[in-house]
Amino acid sequence: MERKIIKTGDGSVTIHLSEWDEQYHSKHGAVQEAQHVFIKMGLEYWVGLNKEKNLAILEIGFGTGLNAFITFLEAQKLHLKVSYTGVEAYPVSAAEIKELNYAEMLSAQNQINSFQKMHEIPWNETADISENFLLEKQQKRFEEIEDINKYDLVFFDAFGARVQPELWTEGIFSKMFSAMKNNSVLVTYSAKGSVRRAMQTAGFIVERLPGPPGKREMLRALKN
Repeated sequence: MERKIIKTGDGSVTIHLSEWDEQYHSKHGAVQEAQHVFIKMGLEYWVGLNKEKNLAILEIGFGTGLNAFITFLEAQKLHLKVSYTGVEAYPVSAAEIKELNYAEMLSAQNQINSFQKMHEIPWNETADISENFLLEKQQKRFEEIEDINKYDLVFFDAFGARVQPELWTEGIFSKMFSAMKNNSVLVTYSAKGSVRRAMQTAGFIVERLPGPPGKREMLRALKN
């Protein structure tokens, strides 16, 4: 499948898959989308509900590492201790990683080594990116996730239901529900009615929220 690096609306780049006419992030702004969906509506929301400063995060679709990198930067600012698990079946290539401009766009050039380390550490091993940020990248299909009662927060960032509907089913969200602790949170950029219903059938309490630039709504799901 042909893959191209393209610039999005906020100046940050993403990877475009020509055959699917799909990309890893919003064409309206890769960084803007990540900050709104996963940080503002996910991480900051969880922090607002919890006095606890330690949390375990699961990302569905590690991809370019953008969500992990922004979470790492936020963890430094908010003094959080994060255990971050990113699941990805098809890792991004080293050549593509070199073209990603996220450290520059986030004014975090002083942390470029941390971003590079995220991509350089071996798959299926756990490594310290910093004293308060532990990363494990798991190379496997989402259907293979079997964790139970492990995560406080889930970033559900799979390719869209238009191209991979099998990743947005009740079965997948049931796996997410089982993997999450009580009083945990799942956020995703999707706002499709079929996705919301699949989440509800799996046991989640689901709310529609304002979406990032270029998208009217998104979903946040709670496991009580």
